[in-house]
Amino acid sequence: MISEVELQELLESKNLIAIGMKADEVRRRLHGASTTFIRVFEIHVAAPVATLSPGTSAGEFRIVGKPASLDAALDAVRRAKALKGTVPLTGFSLPDLAPLQGGLSLADTCRQLREAGLDGIADTPVDGLDDQGSILTARDAGLFVTRLTVHAAPDGDRGELAARARALQVSVGGLRSFAPLPRMVSVASPTTGYDDVKQVALARLIVDNIESIQVDWQLYGPKLAQFALTVGADDIDSVAAVDPGTLGTRRSPIEEIRGNIRSAGLEPVERTAQFEALR
Repeated sequence: MISEVELQELLESKNLIAIGMKADEVRRRLHGASTTFIRVFEIHVAAPVATLSPGTSAGEFRIVGKPASLDAALDAVRRAKALKGTVPLTGFSLPDLAPLQGGLSLADTCRQLREAGLDGIADTPVDGLDDQGSILTARDAGLFVTRLTVHAAPDGDRGELAARARALQVSVGGLRSFAPLPRMVSVASPTTGYDDVKQVALARLIVDNIESIQVDWQLYGPKLAQFALTVGADDIDSVAAVDPGTLGTRRSPIEEIRGNIRSAGLEPVERTAQFEALR
């Protein structure tokens, strides 16, 4: 890990090229040219899907949204299980499960979700996790918890959350990816492309004990995602699982993501939610 002095210098530095080069060195040491991506079929907890569109192909079925109750969560899991086949099914943000417990413990809540067909927790925000023991509780119930995210980046030192992610890996282990860009952006003070790219690079340098630094294709778009791959990121999340077939084979989601990765001089590898290579 970089020293406190080096970290402070990087946080204060405006030289994005130098920071990006350092992060790319770490990325290539860990992964070489290999760059993973995952096609995700999203199902909102409040809007169950009855059938799949033709051409659906995913490495993960993911239930998104905050459930109103445990019964609603269980119903969403059962419905998604009927559609997913052998594809891993993830769902929910781990902190959102606590209010659903009622008279149940978190362990019992997670166990019921597992019995209903859930394989793993989709989202574990480092800035929303009050108790790291909840990760271990979910795992003890049979759910995998491998992905760390950021809900909303705080003002000021943005290296803090990356340091928290690193410390969490030391404490609980088993974390495979960290997505350092916030899923919620303030309308009053939105981040810039410069801020986002620097945050990705800093995350790669600080969080050297988590295998992958991830960028959300759907949320941040192909241009930023491609640039992020040159400054430390090595995994792309949320590539579309459904091809509408309106733009032709060369413009399909799978060809677009592969083309963007190759254009960055890297080698695309499709994966599942459990980081198993598909191609």
